[in-house]
Amino acid sequence: MKAIPVGRVLKRIWIPLILIVVLSVSGLVVSRLHKMFASQDLNAGAGSGIEIVQFNPKVMVYDVYGAPGTNAQISYFDPEAKVHTITVPLPWSITLSTTLPAVSASLMARTDGDQIGCRVTVNGTVREEQSADGVNAQTYCLVKSA
Repeated sequence: MKAIPVGRVLKRIWIPLILIVVLSVSGLVVSRLHKMFASQDLNAGAGSGIEIVQFNPKVMVYDVYGAPGTNAQISYFDPEAKVHTITVPLPWSITLSTTLPAVSASLMARTDGDQIGCRVTVNGTVREEQSADGVNAQTYCLVKSA
């Protein structure tokens, strides 16, 4: 049998050996740096103990007024944009609250009298007010984005 010279074996495997050593040292350095700068678990406490509370609720008040003793047919949007239609004696008011970032307020009213008015108040500020006179008076109030 012929012996393989050590020099020939080292010529063939020295590059893979160096590559293995460099990768091992690099991995060790990176893992030490991660431990040193505490970046191994960035989301350790994410979601634990966080309480979501309501923020800036919007309070909308719809008012319809007219001659006392008259009736009005009123249609209005609630914060979820559902239409409600009612017939009630005047004056009438309803308070609605929501945490939605934007809401449209729409109110239409018709009376069997000769005077009617409507008002939309958002967080204490009158945003829209309209009135009308005449036989079976009709009016509307619209706030596009409250």
